[in-house]
Amino acid sequence: MEPIFNHPWALSQEEALNLQQELAAKVVKTDQVNKVKLVAGVDVAYQKDSDRLVASVVVLDAETLEVIETATAIDKEQFPYIPGLFSFRELPPLIKAFEKVKHLPDLIVCDGQGYAHPRRFGLACHLGVIFDVPTIGCGKTRLLGEHTEPDKNRGATAPLIDNGETIGSVLRTQDFINPIYVSIGHRVSLATACEWILKLSPKYRLPETTRKADQLVNATIKKLKN
Repeated sequence: MEPIFNHPWALSQEEALNLQQELAAKVVKTDQVNKVKLVAGVDVAYQKDSDRLVASVVVLDAETLEVIETATAIDKEQFPYIPGLFSFRELPPLIKAFEKVKHLPDLIVCDGQGYAHPRRFGLACHLGVIFDVPTIGCGKTRLLGEHTEPDKNRGATAPLIDNGETIGSVLRTQDFINPIYVSIGHRVSLATACEWILKLSPKYRLPETTRKADQLVNATIKKLKN
């Protein structure tokens, strides 16, 4: 699986900001999702005391949530640690991991933000645009915006608002458990994104896509230490 659109990654902060704003205009916020048979989760972790990044991709059966395929990649940092521009650090190793994937996912869930981003272009949007694949942002924490507390029951939502615009949903995936933050990535509406995250979270707070990708990246880092 390779990007349909690529761009240089060795950019200055100003160049990255300009490119981010340019690509944000390409985000499709409505449903352009065909039948989803395979769904992928992605995660990127930083190896401590090193300039290496570890990326993981886990492809699951969308109905059974059985793991179909996994892939990892290790890469060196190509962009500094600048809040709001993390996708420029994390996408190069993810692209390398996706190059190894043989089962092409119909939907990708990112462990991070999508449209719920200062320039409406978080990692999920960036990944979705360069691969032209439906993507969802699913963050454990809030990056920006204000919201009321959703009801305590599974499936309850509250809009995440920034400057009068709904940029995401605060979604309760399990009864009486802290909610997560869902936003559009690309080619998926916010309502559909929430439906999928709920479906992918039958037992735990986080969707299985995120849990499996996180487990894989941690296991890979552990192997690197040994």
